[in-house]
Amino acid sequence: MFRIFILACLLLPVAHAEQPLLSVTGRPVHTYSIVARDPDSGQLGVAVQSHWFSVGSLVPWAQAGVGAIATQSFVEVRYGVSGLELMASGLGAPRTLAALLAADANPGVRQVAMIDASGQTATHTGENCIEHAGHLAGENFSVQANLMIEPGVPQAMAQAFQQASGPLAERLLVALEAAQAVGGDLRGKQSAAILVVSGKASGQSWQDRLVDLHVEDNPQPLVELRRLLGLNTAYEHMNQGDHALESGDIEAALAAYGRAEALQPDNLEMKFWHAVSLVNAGRVDAAMPVFATIFRNGEQWRALLPRLARAGLLEADAAVLQRIDMAGQKAGAQQAGETNE
Repeated sequence: MFRIFILACLLLPVAHAEQPLLSVTGRPVHTYSIVARDPDSGQLGVAVQSHWFSVGSLVPWAQAGVGAIATQSFVEVRYGVSGLELMASGLGAPRTLAALLAADANPGVRQVAMIDASGQTATHTGENCIEHAGHLAGENFSVQANLMIEPGVPQAMAQAFQQASGPLAERLLVALEAAQAVGGDLRGKQSAAILVVSGKASGQSWQDRLVDLHVEDNPQPLVELRRLLGLNTAYEHMNQGDHALESGDIEAALAAYGRAEALQPDNLEMKFWHAVSLVNAGRVDAAMPVFATIFRNGEQWRALLPRLARAGLLEADAAVLQRIDMAGQKAGAQQAGETNE
């Protein structure tokens, strides 16, 4: 364990003791955030909102089976990088944070929260964080904020998170929305992010990253983040449909594409692949009205069908392709007529 502590000390450069506070290395990403673990799935996540460009590139850090970290106020990204390394080596969140704070010449301007794979949390709000600043830790989560308009943001976030239901990403977003509802950042709002990883590492890190959404610059970042989360969920159903299609399970593919389309009823791409799956399942009649809807709103999709057939992804002979194409022509004519009217 002593070796791990020494490693932590080496991971952070120690500045001169007389270094002025305002010369601290780090960007002033004052913000509010939450780190959390889902006790059922083991998923780990971070969510954050700030009046700073691209907050998602600085504050949130997470690794499947290891932990999740938020580093904010005057951000020192080594808390994220080195924190995950230390937790991966076997150090829990409390000792990891203690070790990194001990190696930091300016802990007073840092606000850091960590949660490890076992659900242990550790949070630090430095005495020089700008008011209103504070944090609140509960079972499997920690919420923290600085430079808030009013006090009480961590309390609002904690209550919202504990009362929310659904997937971890949804509950994280609910906590952010609660913070904004009671005032949020004194400067306003600009960017937001959600990062959720698997509870166990699969050895394929790209599969372990379940949700990774960033709003870089937007007047309503949480509104946009919620829209993106809805899209993310729908496309997860699309991915499930693709996998089912690859394995030849047409029924499972249709069910998954249907769930995606129900969440995003105006998304032509989702409708298109749903219709393709229907054709591949031999349900051409059921696919025709779906294709007609697509072609009325996006003529370019007709050109994709023969390409899919040549690639072996659409099980349609010349007669079926012609039938679909004719439906497209009819839909186009109807659209033109409606436009002329």
